[in-house]
Amino acid sequence: MLNRTIIMGRLTRDPELRYTQSQTPVASFTLAVDRDYTGRDSGERETDFIDCVAWRGAAEFLSKYFHKGSMAVVDGKIQVRNWTDHDGAKRRNFEIVAENIYFGESKKKSDNPVERNIEQIEEYYDNYPDDLPFL
Repeated sequence: MLNRTIIMGRLTRDPELRYTQSQTPVASFTLAVDRDYTGRDSGERETDFIDCVAWRGAAEFLSKYFHKGSMAVVDGKIQVRNWTDHDGAKRRNFEIVAENIYFGESKKKSDNPVERNIEQIEEYYDNYPDDLPFL
C-alpha cells in the first residue's frame, strides 16, 4: 500500500508550534493550494486550504523559517482522524502529516538599498565561472 502526497502552497498563517507532554515539538499549519484548472462558473482558479501537521525536527524547522505567506513544499502522507465533538456528533478530519518541508521559492529581494547591493554582489559571485585560469 502507498500513502504519499506532495503539495505546494502558501501558509495561510504563521505555524503554531506546541509541545506535547513529553516535550515533542508539533506544528500545525494550513497551506493554500491553487488548483490547476479554473472554476466552471466563475472562470477563476479555485484554491484548496489543506491542514497540515509537522512533528519533531520538521516542526521546529517550519516554525523557525516559515511564516504567513511563505511558499512551502510539503512531502508527507494523508492522515484521517475520527473524533466526536462536544455535541456528540461524529466528525472526520483529513490532514497531511509532513515528513519533509522545503522552501518553495528563493529568498526575496530586499527593499533596503544596502542589502540589495549585497545581494547583487553575492548573486554575481554565485554565477561567476569557477574554471578561470587566473583564480
